[in-house]
Amino acid sequence: MLGETIGQNLRRTVERWGEREALIVLSQGYRATWRQLWEETSRVARGLLALGVEKGDRVGLWSPNRFEWVVIQYAVARIGAILVNLNPAYKTAELEYALNQSGTRVLLLSRGFRQSNYQEMLAQVRPNCPELRVALVLEEDWASLCAGGEGVSEASLAEREDSLQFDDPINIQYTSGTTGFPKGATLSHHNVLNNGFFVGEALRLGPEDRVCVPVPFYHCFGMVMGNLACTSHGSTLVIPGEAFDPLAVMKAVMEERCTALYGVPTMFIAELDHPRLGEFDFSSLRTGIMAGSPCPIEVMKQVQSRLNMREVTICYGMTETSPVSTQSALDDPLDKRVTTVGRVHPHVEVKIIDPASGAVVPRGTPGELCTRGYSVMLGYWNNPEATRQALDAAGWMHTGDLATLDEDGYVKIVGRIKDMIIRGGENIYPREIEEFLHTHPAISEAQVIGVPSVKYGEEVMAWVKLKPGATAAPEDLTRFCTGRISTFKIPRYWKLVEEFPMTVTGKIQKFRMRESAVAELGLESAADVRTA
Repeated sequence: MLGETIGQNLRRTVERWGEREALIVLSQGYRATWRQLWEETSRVARGLLALGVEKGDRVGLWSPNRFEWVVIQYAVARIGAILVNLNPAYKTAELEYALNQSGTRVLLLSRGFRQSNYQEMLAQVRPNCPELRVALVLEEDWASLCAGGEGVSEASLAEREDSLQFDDPINIQYTSGTTGFPKGATLSHHNVLNNGFFVGEALRLGPEDRVCVPVPFYHCFGMVMGNLACTSHGSTLVIPGEAFDPLAVMKAVMEERCTALYGVPTMFIAELDHPRLGEFDFSSLRTGIMAGSPCPIEVMKQVQSRLNMREVTICYGMTETSPVSTQSALDDPLDKRVTTVGRVHPHVEVKIIDPASGAVVPRGTPGELCTRGYSVMLGYWNNPEATRQALDAAGWMHTGDLATLDEDGYVKIVGRIKDMIIRGGENIYPREIEEFLHTHPAISEAQVIGVPSVKYGEEVMAWVKLKPGATAAPEDLTRFCTGRISTFKIPRYWKLVEEFPMTVTGKIQKFRMRESAVAELGLESAADVRTA
């Protein structure tokens, strides 16, 4: 394990590979070597010191993927401040809550993103954010932020860096809960640096690798599995643009000769379904990561064959565990790479328990997945009650995910405790039905949910997105299921859609699907039935 701060680790990388390319952001025409990146983080770190940022102060960052995001991530860590990641999709209520709950003193923000004007939104909430002292706009104030640090010596920055410990908190990430206010998972140097390092080790990254990262930085997938995996191995980080665009990703892979590509399943599906897929050369690719939500087996197979990602790996985790707990290996048997989320990461423990009793269940039996180890968060920021609910006295993080563990140590995610459908006493795992539906030649993506039923408690509903040019009616899909899966698993309701409600990171929001389905199907009375 790496017993050092993020700044110390970055300095070692600069000393070893200073003249190699570190960061490429194609949408901004930005390129920097490791030495240039180090110098830029030093300027910004000194600029923040000039603003009076103390160790432990919270510095908010509200921006899509830009080179400044990466620089700020390392600059804030080098001065021992705590970076508060703000979702680019936030609106005023969410922004105000996160700024106040974290006690953010300095906010660095873009002008805006897509249809959102960040400056206007900030102006609306700033009177209600008493602790916020400084707000700087990246496109307007970057040069002055760097120039402001000229009055701060390198010795002062070094003195601050020398005072830091690797267990210090340096990041707050707000988890998008389905109910209640978001909770701020608080992570240390030790949490995220080691997690990024072990992800890179599993991918066998080195200075010759060029990693295309189209996932957002504000989330662990981007800033840990992307940025920290690259900086701890000297690999080049290639950013196609501010947000995911399948065409920009494919161009970046080909033009920059990327060897690795990251994404959530919906991103890979968008690339595979793109009408111009055949124009691009993916021969440089060898590996990458698919994570963020369960990956359909058929999609995994196509990623390996059509995108040439023969050594693609699956990662599983959550923000509260920095994030990765399990990962498939490059040389795992194909069936394990496409049906499981791999085995437990180094220095991490997992156990599967009965959610009701807390007892460990036999191998192969579904139960709640719990994890323990260096990667588990310090806690939820300023929320001890929520921390106690998630972390038990023995240090186990309760994930809320249902999983099985086989005799060889491979973990398979079978659903969320909250997503499991109980129809007439039968436990139904949506993932199983989704995997089956993905074998239909016309289906591009399928998501299965439970909807209320007076008779059975719940019924199965499937939302289906068809491949471009394909046609299939609900009765066709029902016939496809008949005789192939158990009758009680066949969806009672079907909905053909163009897209699914999802977070900015590409995670499907099944709770929104359920809300919509209840209204569309007129199931309000069934939803109101009280159960014991």
